[in-house]
Amino acid sequence: MTVDDTGSGTAGDGRGDHPADPGEDPLALRLEQLILGAERRYTPFQAARSAGVSMELASRFWRAMGFADIGQAKALTEADVLALRRLAGLVEAGLLSEAMAVQVARSTGQTTARLAEWQIDSFLEGLTEPPEPGMTRTEVTYPLIELLLPELEEFLVYVWRRQLAAATGRVVQAADDEEMVDRRLAVGFADLVGFTRLTRRMEEEELGELVEAFETTAADLVAARGGRLIKTLGDEVLYAADDAGTAAEIALRLIETMANDETMPELRVGMAFGTVTTRMGDVFGTTVNLASRLTSIAPRDAVLVDSAFAQELIRTGDAPASEAQAAEEAAAAEKEGTEPPAYRFALQPMWQRPVRGLGVVEPWLLSRRGAEQ
Repeated sequence: MTVDDTGSGTAGDGRGDHPADPGEDPLALRLEQLILGAERRYTPFQAARSAGVSMELASRFWRAMGFADIGQAKALTEADVLALRRLAGLVEAGLLSEAMAVQVARSTGQTTARLAEWQIDSFLEGLTEPPEPGMTRTEVTYPLIELLLPELEEFLVYVWRRQLAAATGRVVQAADDEEMVDRRLAVGFADLVGFTRLTRRMEEEELGELVEAFETTAADLVAARGGRLIKTLGDEVLYAADDAGTAAEIALRLIETMANDETMPELRVGMAFGTVTTRMGDVFGTTVNLASRLTSIAPRDAVLVDSAFAQELIRTGDAPASEAQAAEEAAAAEKEGTEPPAYRFALQPMWQRPVRGLGVVEPWLLSRRGAEQ
C-alpha cells in the first residue's frame, strides 16, 4: 500500500478503504491478515528503514503499485518489507534500473488490481452469499477465502509463468534488439455496432451480460487462433498477431461467430499492419491509430484493412493481388494439370478517403475466399 513520505496522510487514488482507520470492520482486518499472511507491524518509515531503502524510493514503489497514501500509520507487514527489499535489491544488483523497477511495480499493480476487482465483483461476491437463511456473510466469507486462497495463488503463478514463457519466446525470435520494442505486427479492433443506442434501451444487468459475452467470445477466438488480446473496452476489443494471415482469420471468425448469435449486435473490424511500439502490455503508434480509424468507417459485419496489411497477405500467398490474377493462375493450372494456388482470403480495393490525422488511406475489404479449410 502506498506511503506518504511527508507523513501528512493525504488522499491517494481512492482504491479501497484507508488501511489504518481505527473503526475498520474486524472481519476486514482478519481477512487482510489471512490474505497477506502477516500482521500489521510497520509504519511506512519503519518499513523503508527495515528494507534498507530511502523513504523516497519506498514511496515511489508503493505509489506505482496503485495504493492509497496511509500517512505514518502502522499498517504495513513483513511481506511489504520483503517485497520492497527484493525490488530494491534488483536495482542494487544492476539487474533493473530504478525507472524500470518502478515500471515493474506499476505494471504488476495495474494488472493484479483489475484481476482482484474482477474476482471480488464477479466471483467471490456471488460465492459468499449466505447459502442458508440466518447465516451471515461473515460466517461464509472467511472459511471460503481460506480454502480458495492457496488454489487461486497457485493458478495465478501457473498462468503467469505460461504467459511469461510465451512472451519470452516472441522476444528471442525478434530479428534485432530494436524489434523487441518496435515490432511489425498486425493490429485489429473489433467494435459492436450501435452500442451507444443499446445502452439507452437495455437494463444495466442485461447490458453487462452482453458485454461479458462479447469479451469472452472475442478473447477465446483471439487466443485459439494464435493472436493476443491487448485489451477490452466494453464494446470494443483490441488484439494483435505476429502475422497478417492470423489476424485476418481472427477478424473473419469474429464476424462469422457474432453473426450467428441473435443476441449480439452487428460487428465491424478494422486492421492495419506495420511498426508498433509495445509498452506494459499495450500497443501504440500510427498502425494502431489507423486500425482504429478503419474500424470506425468499416461497413457492418465487414472487415477493412489498410494497404500494408493487404500487401502482406499478398506477399505471404494468403490472398491474390486480384481476382483476375487468381483466375489466370487457375486457368494455367488447369491447362498444366496442376493444383492452382489455394488462397484463403480475397481483397477488394475501396475508394481512397481522407482519415482524420492520418491523411489519405486506401482501405481494402477483406473476405474469405473459397471453402473453409
